[in-house]
Amino acid sequence: MQHLFRSIPALDKLLKTDQGEQLILKFGHQAVVKQIRVLLTQIRQEIHQTHTLPDICQSDEQLLAQVREQLSQQTNVAIKQVFNLTGTVLHTNLGRGLWSENAIQAATQAMKHNVALEFDIEAGKRSHRDHYISQLLSQITGAEAACIVNNNAAAVLLILATFAQGKEVIISRGELIEIGGAFRIPDIMQQAGCKLVEVGTTNRTHLKDYRNAITENTAFLMKVHTSNYQIQGFTASVSEEELVALGKEFNLPVISDLGSGSLVNMQALNLPAEPMVQDKVLSGVDLISFSGDKLLGGPQAGIIVGKKSLISQLQQHPLKRVLRCDKVILSGLEATLRQYLFPEQLTRSLPTLQLLTQTLDELKQKAEQLKACLCKRLDSRYILQIEPSLAQIGSGALPTEQIPSIAVTISSENQRDLLELEQQFKNYPNPMITRISQQKMWLDLRSVGQFNELLEMLNRKC
Repeated sequence: MQHLFRSIPALDKLLKTDQGEQLILKFGHQAVVKQIRVLLTQIRQEIHQTHTLPDICQSDEQLLAQVREQLSQQTNVAIKQVFNLTGTVLHTNLGRGLWSENAIQAATQAMKHNVALEFDIEAGKRSHRDHYISQLLSQITGAEAACIVNNNAAAVLLILATFAQGKEVIISRGELIEIGGAFRIPDIMQQAGCKLVEVGTTNRTHLKDYRNAITENTAFLMKVHTSNYQIQGFTASVSEEELVALGKEFNLPVISDLGSGSLVNMQALNLPAEPMVQDKVLSGVDLISFSGDKLLGGPQAGIIVGKKSLISQLQQHPLKRVLRCDKVILSGLEATLRQYLFPEQLTRSLPTLQLLTQTLDELKQKAEQLKACLCKRLDSRYILQIEPSLAQIGSGALPTEQIPSIAVTISSENQRDLLELEQQFKNYPNPMITRISQQKMWLDLRSVGQFNELLEMLNRKC
């Protein structure tokens, strides 16, 4: 045993080799020393267990090559690019929507340079960081002003904390939604220090329910778009227009949480209908909140549009600084919003809308290319077909609506073969994320961005 331990090369000796000096130049002395020590400890443990000298100790070059590989792996980003073949276009677990080229360029410039974030160039003095986007959103939505925070949950929290702390908020029981793993309207109200007043029943709420609940301690009336579920059958709800009229009668503002929030008529794009922010502004709603990274097609952000006097109070609240966005997000968001000034170009300029509006013929052509590539890669155990599929928007938008799509399906007599193949796809340099259903693997073409990059990767594998 002592002879085996003496065969382990010394740390100083390894550092003084040509290979060791090259590692220090590339990774730095501290990192190289730390990694060598880790590897030498592992070697000693293996000798204790096996009473043999590990093969890696046959030469200093072999040992240092492993050190280089381990240090190189440490530089790799764990959040890696994947190909979304699930059929869910806005997949929350896969980062939701893709940024447009304009947004990427704007964000990149903000990373590389100083920008006029809180500086009015013409006036030569300090400005507000939401100033440019507020003007832009006013132009697009018709609202008087806007406030930007880091996501829509933050937008709701800021509104509640600013206007309803210690007061009551009236909301229909059927709109007490839960989004994701932790966003619940009642919980957000509790965190904001306000009291929830539920009215109506799960399936039916009437205007008189709101009216009867109003007290001198009521802060505002609230509507929440139930974007992630639907109640069907014997139902009734109160429109924003009705609530606005009631709010004016009692001098109470009306707040609307739209969730996804669309700035374009989805039906005009042959997609399922979704409430438009512009329509809520026209109906007189005082404040409207929605997301930037869902149907809008931009970076993650929470957007609040509405009355200038109310937006001003939001901007002055201490929580705004906690929840604000940085220059990169704001630059990407502005670039995304500017594309809405050219609505006829949106299905080409915004990846989210481009993916959602692809024709079945376009998807079938992609499916044929993907199938041909996979046929070279897979052996006779697998049967590949091109089949109709049903995709979805995702991220809580239109949960019961499905969009016709095309998929390459892979089946096998042995279900274990599919599970092994799924793992192979996940082990690719850029993993392919698919879904398994009906004893088949489905590679849905509706949701995949950067399709040419996918083919290039598979061709290299072939």
